[in-house]
Amino acid sequence: MVREQEYQASRKEAKQRKKIKRLLNFDYTLLLIVVFILAFGLVMLYSTSAYAAALKRGDSSFYLKKQLFAAGLGFVGMLFTTKIDYRRWSPLVWPFYLFSIVLCTLVIFIGTTLNSSSRWLSIGGISVQPSEIGKVAVILLLASVIDGSPKAQRTFQGSMKTLALVMPLFAVVGYNNLSTAVIIMGIAFIMVFIASPRFWYFAAAGIGAVLLVVVYISMASYRAGRIGAWLHPEEYISSTGYQTLQGLYAIGSGGLFGKGLGESMQKYIVPEAQNDMIFSIICEELGVFGAVCIILLYILLLYRLLYIANHAKDMFGSYICIGIMGHIAIQVILNIAVVTNSIPNTGVTLPLISYGGTSVAILLTELGLALSVSKNMEFKEDDDV
Repeated sequence: MVREQEYQASRKEAKQRKKIKRLLNFDYTLLLIVVFILAFGLVMLYSTSAYAAALKRGDSSFYLKKQLFAAGLGFVGMLFTTKIDYRRWSPLVWPFYLFSIVLCTLVIFIGTTLNSSSRWLSIGGISVQPSEIGKVAVILLLASVIDGSPKAQRTFQGSMKTLALVMPLFAVVGYNNLSTAVIIMGIAFIMVFIASPRFWYFAAAGIGAVLLVVVYISMASYRAGRIGAWLHPEEYISSTGYQTLQGLYAIGSGGLFGKGLGESMQKYIVPEAQNDMIFSIICEELGVFGAVCIILLYILLLYRLLYIANHAKDMFGSYICIGIMGHIAIQVILNIAVVTNSIPNTGVTLPLISYGGTSVAILLTELGLALSVSKNMEFKEDDDV
């Protein structure tokens, strides 16, 4: 009887220690950075969209309210994914991936068209962008595959087979949304590249991916037009070149410290400034200083994800964080490159800042997975927690 009581007491104590360890491991820094970037994004969204919202919707806070609603849903999703042990998602990765392919296929046939693009599904009066769900599905799928067969990634055949798993979703999404398809393939490329030590494998795969993108560009005339607008935006002033030029004017007029919050003039001119071009308004209102600060925040966010990946309990958790890190890094780089006209206009949002309900809600839920991984981090005695 005494032994039984001692056993129960030691078991209870072990559970308490485990609970305390998870509370200490939880990456509060990552959560704080996410909340700060999101709050900054809401301020800039209102500053950028108030005039357009009042003109088009009769309510200056229309876009802000919708973004707040999406952020609220995102935090509910983050709480859900943080509370559940990330390892429980492993058996569901294939059904989830197939489900995302089905949703993205439905967009082709019954998708809702917004701003001349058919990328959304209307469900209960709410527009959802299935390709955002596809990004999470790819991260979970590849993390599970790499965790299940890490040795296979060390061969060319194994790496290519893993990348080939993403091709069905890439093909479906790329049919009418090439930029998101490129992001999905980029996430897969980064995850498999880190899992494999062979550099030349990926040089060959990269050439193949570029050729595939060229084929997709040739399938739609408007994509080829974007290449022309990128090289000579002044010659396409009546179409896609107009947005690019006005965005560049906004960046140039901001100077070192900007005109001040809410003082942008280009936000009245740049089409849909609250979406893909919001970084140009940040540059105009807050200057180079503000732009550098937000870039540094993204770098800090990526560092925390890398930190969690390095200390994850298993490869599944580690590669979940690597996939999320790749997702955010690719979108930040592409968005800033588009705004500065370093690459053709691709319609990529700036994570947690640009207007886009599905993007914000799904990304916050996705970051909840990283926080779940952080609760189970393991450290050596000489590691700093």
